[in-house]
Amino acid sequence: MSNQVLLWIAFNIFVLAMLALDLGVFHRKAHVIKIKEALAWSAMWITLALLFNLGVYFWRGPETALEFLTGYVIEKSLSVDNIFVFLLIFSYFRVSLLYQHKVLFWGILGALIMRAIFIATGVTLIQKFHWVIYIFGAFLILTGIKMALQKDKKIHPERNPVLRLFRRFMPVTDRYENGRFFVKRAGRYLATPLFIVLLVVETTDVIFAVDSIPAILAITLDPFIVYTSNVFAILGLRALYFALAGLMQLFHHLHYGLSVILVFVGVKMLISNIYEIPVSIALGLVVSILLISVIASVVRPRKVETIPPPPDHPDEETEPNHANQSKDEP
Repeated sequence: MSNQVLLWIAFNIFVLAMLALDLGVFHRKAHVIKIKEALAWSAMWITLALLFNLGVYFWRGPETALEFLTGYVIEKSLSVDNIFVFLLIFSYFRVSLLYQHKVLFWGILGALIMRAIFIATGVTLIQKFHWVIYIFGAFLILTGIKMALQKDKKIHPERNPVLRLFRRFMPVTDRYENGRFFVKRAGRYLATPLFIVLLVVETTDVIFAVDSIPAILAITLDPFIVYTSNVFAILGLRALYFALAGLMQLFHHLHYGLSVILVFVGVKMLISNIYEIPVSIALGLVVSILLISVIASVVRPRKVETIPPPPDHPDEETEPNHANQSKDEP
């Protein structure tokens, strides 16, 4: 037990150290993340995940290592779908490219905490009430079908209950304030539109977690493996966003592949008492489905309406603020 506690502490110290290095050293000064830098960071996070997977292989054996890799691939693939939503959010609020990394950094930090709570709750429920696994399985199947039938993703921040509640208690400035979340005016603190964007990103990730956490619980119920595979997938999400944001509209068939993965994982949960699908087969199917969806997108491209990119250097005097938009406005 003491070794397990030390392992959890060591891993979280490593995560915090990497985040501190990221924000405090490499991104201490706000700047536009170029594709070359984003690809380098993506490669680094993927390499760290694979090295950790190698450590799991020698520590816990090939089966557990395969569970980690499968969980990581599933979480990574599902997180790709989040990128398009983040792009919509940043475009809707016209967030400068200078400040997008800061929003994603703090958003992902909050996501790590929320997902740890979700994982602990999910594992506990399944271990104490095994029939919950059937609810998770059915939910994933319905979510996968809904994703396949959903034509276009749209965001409606003005309907976000957390955002509407926040605006009742906290005034918001009319413009962005040089990348700050809060400013002090006339002796009181006011939130900026950038903090509103952070709230929308955080609440959106909660919705994503509801889909992704049950998916990995179909692979393993080991809390440490579930948590670490989630963490590595989330930590690389920021770099992946800046590397792929401009290319997301090319992969228009990807959501079909993700929907098939969710349905497959849901079925795996429902039949777990009858037949336990080997993790190696699950991993092979997930990778194959992703490859087929990407290849189909390249072979059969479609013309899509381009999402207007946010400004590189916002004019703070004229930049529109959707954060204070009335709930009755479109």
